[in-house]
Amino acid sequence: MRGHSFTRSQPNAYVPREVEIVRRVQESSSIFTLYLRFTDPVAHASYTYDPGQFNMLYLHGVGEVAISIVSDPEHEDLLVHTINRVGRATRGLEQLREGQRLGIRGPFGRGWPLREAEGRDVVIVSGGLGCAPVVSVINHMIRRRERFGHFTIVQKVKRVDEFIWPERYERWQKVPDTKVLVASTEGSANWRWQVSGRLQVLDEVVVHSERTIAMLCGPGGFMGTAATHLAARGVPEASIYMSMERNMQCAVGHCGHCQFGPTFICKDGPIYAYPQVKTLLAVEGF
Repeated sequence: MRGHSFTRSQPNAYVPREVEIVRRVQESSSIFTLYLRFTDPVAHASYTYDPGQFNMLYLHGVGEVAISIVSDPEHEDLLVHTINRVGRATRGLEQLREGQRLGIRGPFGRGWPLREAEGRDVVIVSGGLGCAPVVSVINHMIRRRERFGHFTIVQKVKRVDEFIWPERYERWQKVPDTKVLVASTEGSANWRWQVSGRLQVLDEVVVHSERTIAMLCGPGGFMGTAATHLAARGVPEASIYMSMERNMQCAVGHCGHCQFGPTFICKDGPIYAYPQVKTLLAVEGF
């Protein structure tokens, strides 16, 4: 990777800039985290993003992939991406080690509605391995705990081995006025959290109607079911937001791969209010 040329100064939505892997962590058998720094100090100092946005990570000779930004823009110096090995580009990225370099474009998309959430109760719901897009917003709220009301964090997995970052959930549940609910469809001998099917864990979420805002991520069917459940418990549909995923290749709305109804997820998302996508989520296989 050191022999390939990237742009080092002028930001360009179409051209990758060079970053170096400062740290690499293997989170599970298929999930790893890369801690990145721009090789150009000026680019690193000027790069800004919002929780919920994503970058395109570029591996020369392999391709690009859209990856959510996990780090907190105001409290972490390195740019952090947690990646699930699911295709050619992510398999290539998995082979990289500390000190190697890759390209990055971004940030892209709209982030989570953090200003709208201030002063309100917040419910974060994530499903399966799709928890990465909400980690940045959880950290944002934990570090600014006084700005928000009661905080509920829900993580639902099918199998115990899908539950990564247990130490984070242990730490989050010690924060004042914060409730952490973790459930797996299948349990194990050492599993200390709940064992429950479907989304029964959401029955424990306390909702104060207009005061509550919810943010969801995970598979589309999971989010649709969770949104319906939360709305039935009193969360206004307009106050339910979700992070959508599609095959994003250009990230600027030109290629059409991420078209979602009349919108493009790379530009109009990935964060959508539930009413914007409710009818589309009801279409099987859409």
